[in-house]
Amino acid sequence: MKRSAAVYAIVGLALAIGITMTMDATGLTTFSALPLLALGLVLWALTRISRAKLGLTLGRPSDYVWAIAYPVAVLALVVLVAVIGGATHASPVTSRVVTRVAIAAVAGILAALLTEEGFFRGWLWASLDSAGLSRSRILILTSIAFAAWHISYATLAHGYTLPAAQVVVYIANAAVIGVIWGMMRSISGSIIVSSVSHSLWNAVAYELFGEGPKIGLLGITQTSIFGAEVGIVGLLLNCLFAAAIFIVYRRRAADESA
Repeated sequence: MKRSAAVYAIVGLALAIGITMTMDATGLTTFSALPLLALGLVLWALTRISRAKLGLTLGRPSDYVWAIAYPVAVLALVVLVAVIGGATHASPVTSRVVTRVAIAAVAGILAALLTEEGFFRGWLWASLDSAGLSRSRILILTSIAFAAWHISYATLAHGYTLPAAQVVVYIANAAVIGVIWGMMRSISGSIIVSSVSHSLWNAVAYELFGEGPKIGLLGITQTSIFGAEVGIVGLLLNCLFAAAIFIVYRRRAADESA
């Protein structure tokens, strides 16, 4: 069982990266996350992992505090640093913008649950657990896998490719963010919790800072410094939040082993 679970994990990840890379390279980036749903369903049918092990549980109310606090706190601090640094040239925040962000944040929960969260912190996480890996190794490996899956987006996707230096920061940030959502998943036992956080992050970050090389509502052009995902400030603040939630993660792990 352990060997077959490891084989499924390796093959599943290779397929996920290969399919997405092909779609990014052929102009299908808009739909490049969708194959994760189909692939995840097929792999789940083959491996017969329980819903609880996949993380399809609600979690506790306190888990959602962390899920919401993460994007709100980190993105607010990135905005503050950008304002202090004189890097913002903001457009007016209209009711249409607020509505668009709200809709994206709510609709994105299901989208994240069925694709990125469902695959990386759902099926892949559970498969590595079935393979006998420790919780810490699973956290590290799924975060690396999550970051690797994003490489083609930053290097091949038409309209989203980044300069080489920003690619490095973006992939490092994806790994750190993966660690944060992975710890949320580990603490709560729920990928619904991490999906809420993932959706809120995407909705707010892409509206304010833009997606990839695009300029967001804040009008920041020095994204290599002040970007939430492609900037040094965003990376540093994500690292600080990861360190903060690690304290809770380690405490929970100690309680479970006691």
